[in-house]
Amino acid sequence: MEEKEESLDFLSRIVPPEILKVKPYIPGKPIEEVKRELGISRVIKLASNENSLGPAPKAIQAIYQYASKIHFYPDGGCYYLKKDLAEHTGVDPGNIIVGNGSDEIVSMLTRVFIQKGDEAIMGDPSFLMYKIDTQLSQGKVVCVPLKESRLDVSAMREAITSRTKLIFISNPNNPTGTIVTERELKELVQTIPPDVLLVCDEAYYEYVDSPDYPDTVSWVKEGKNIIVLRTFSKIYGLAGLRIGYGIARKGIVSLLNRVRPPFNVNSLAQVAARAGLKDRAHLVKSKRLIQEGKKFLYAKLEEMGIEFVPTQANFILIKVGGKTESVINTLLKKGIIVRGMEAYNLPHHIRLTIGTQEENEIFIREFQEALR
Repeated sequence: MEEKEESLDFLSRIVPPEILKVKPYIPGKPIEEVKRELGISRVIKLASNENSLGPAPKAIQAIYQYASKIHFYPDGGCYYLKKDLAEHTGVDPGNIIVGNGSDEIVSMLTRVFIQKGDEAIMGDPSFLMYKIDTQLSQGKVVCVPLKESRLDVSAMREAITSRTKLIFISNPNNPTGTIVTERELKELVQTIPPDVLLVCDEAYYEYVDSPDYPDTVSWVKEGKNIIVLRTFSKIYGLAGLRIGYGIARKGIVSLLNRVRPPFNVNSLAQVAARAGLKDRAHLVKSKRLIQEGKKFLYAKLEEMGIEFVPTQANFILIKVGGKTESVINTLLKKGIIVRGMEAYNLPHHIRLTIGTQEENEIFIREFQEALR
């Protein structure tokens, strides 16, 4: 039986107004929910940019081996994981902070650096949590429209004021899959004021094959005011364990640790992440899957005359037009979950996660039917 939503009349009088203004983040539908609602057995989820190959095999093995120890609290400082990440990225362990997903680190950043009236600059559209977390800290959201589906770095630089504290660069950008180049970002790094922190969210960086992609970690080593965010949710296939990390100057990491909850990263996530880092074969296989999937989907969408944005990530932004809602619902009834983009102010688009060859073929076939 469906519960009625509780009236907010009383609660609205005791809750800060910035909480009431926030529109909650709505994730893609879970597979089990669709099976339960529609009574179907086969469901393909291509909505949340997960790895269709699943977790790294070495990560699964590590979870099994550690399972008998979960009655102990996790390592609150992620000592061994940070040691491995330091070796992986070429920085000192003190330059690394680990979060319950990289989006938890976004929340830490806004809590530390944004006070009432402070500004955070971001692309429009871009990852929704930048906006939500800024609002929760009573900050002002400064949205800069994309230019030809890419972050307009020049316009973002021009938007800086005396109240600007954070600039969010999603690279590749979610939901367009486009990148900011080395030259563009370097100009921004060299010209932003010293009291502004640049947040480079590189959740999909392992998928990038463009030679113009920036080496942001090198700027951290130079002591620039920059934090680089990465995650194990995408190519490593550990989205369900919620683990990501940030790379920044030690002073920035120290500030974030002041607001980081105790034991924020669970034990299984830590051991799985350490093992996943070492599973090079899974990483190569996962990247190859996306490269081959892009070629197939590009060709089919071009044959159909469908507009899309070429991507450097593991998803494709596709323009459907006025039938978008109908197409999404029709695909859902066929057991295919894609992501509608209305929350990103793109009501005529869907975002498609690139899946296995079989999943991509099923999507194209049912997509063609849905458009008819």
